[in-house]
Amino acid sequence: MAYITLNKNNFFNNLDKITKKTNSKDKVALVLKDNAYGHGLVEMATLAKEYGLTKAVVRNNDEANKIESLFEYILVLGDIPQKSSDMIRYTINDIKNIDKFPKGTLVELKVDTGMHRNGVDMSELKSAFGKIKDAELSLEAVFTHHRSADELSSEWFWQNDNFKKVKAEAKYLAEEFGFAPLRFHSANSASLFRTDTFDEDMARVGIASYGCLEGFEELSPVLSLYAQRLSSREIKRGNRVGYGGTFKAMKSCVVSNYDFGYGDGFFRNSSNDFITPDGVKQVGRISMDNSSFISDEENLLIFDNAIDVAKSARTISYEVLTSLKAYLKREIV
Repeated sequence: MAYITLNKNNFFNNLDKITKKTNSKDKVALVLKDNAYGHGLVEMATLAKEYGLTKAVVRNNDEANKIESLFEYILVLGDIPQKSSDMIRYTINDIKNIDKFPKGTLVELKVDTGMHRNGVDMSELKSAFGKIKDAELSLEAVFTHHRSADELSSEWFWQNDNFKKVKAEAKYLAEEFGFAPLRFHSANSASLFRTDTFDEDMARVGIASYGCLEGFEELSPVLSLYAQRLSSREIKRGNRVGYGGTFKAMKSCVVSNYDFGYGDGFFRNSSNDFITPDGVKQVGRISMDNSSFISDEENLLIFDNAIDVAKSARTISYEVLTSLKAYLKREIV
């Protein structure tokens, strides 16, 4: 079975660079949603605790419950609880959902500062505070999300300016409605690394911690994927390989079949256009459970940097990583 290795040293080195930007481990909230970007939820949460992180961000209740014992603070981005929790915070993404949260729930209000996806409109801020008060929820923070922090455009500055306005109004409203002083956060990985002086209460860091933030060579990928050989054969000049015979051998060679296919998270559109870090060429169509390479190695390194795979598959590293199935064995090295 294909398997994944997780490089502990690379992960810790990435976190060192991140905490240098935030000036504190306490200001780093590790984003662990979607199985820790394919790395393994429990594996990465355990390493984060070992490093000294106390905050995490997840997608839903199920993820939060699996790692609850490892953190002091967990923020759920996209779920509504059945009951309140003393340590898990929940995101309000829509003003119409406020009355769905159980009384006493710790909540953080997401504000739409320009992404136009989740969050209350900036003009709804006072109304949202009132509804949160009436619902007897415990409002702890206000936050937003950048839509173009990884693109060198003026939009990042525009959203920062919008959030400054939100923060000023929210501080005033917190006093008006009797809430305790609020925390504020907006920075994701790309935004944090564009910031010269970080001054928010925390940064939600995902892809940078896993070493796959494009354009930042000082970060090191954590995840490598290996496949095991199923079979080998001598291919003669002119022989074709795989479904549709899309690869034609120009000379005799050894082609081996490995146990990693699109059913496991390999991208079919990389067929005949993928080369491993060691220069081994993939040939023929990538199938559901298998892929063929000009190699006779027993264990083949498929990739050690999702950014390179993304270029071959014409997608982004996030999709490459989160496509890796949870049943693949993950080993910390």
